[in-house]
Amino acid sequence: MVQLQKDLKKIEGTGIQVVGISYDAVDVLAKFSEKKGITFPLLSDPESKTIIAYSLLNKEAKGKQTGIPYPGTYVLDKDGVVRAKLFREGPLARHSTDELMKASQEVK
Repeated sequence: MVQLQKDLKKIEGTGIQVVGISYDAVDVLAKFSEKKGITFPLLSDPESKTIIAYSLLNKEAKGKQTGIPYPGTYVLDKDGVVRAKLFREGPLARHSTDELMKASQEVK
């Protein structure tokens, strides 16, 4: 999310709207946004309903991490239809801004 924020103007310049989703509570996300300077919307999914619906749930996560998603990016078109899924192996693996922008351009 921090890298997306760093590249936000570049991303939004191509017509992409960035939205994050987390299993964290609203107050936790608000503190994170303030601390890291995140200006795009972060949605709270404390029961992981959306995370489960998009098959992102990390079933191996236990204890405090129950409900945590695998990190990934979905590219949706203007009608909300999923057009691309960007995932990598490992809990900290992320896609670059360029990969996101390329996938988004292919949707248009």
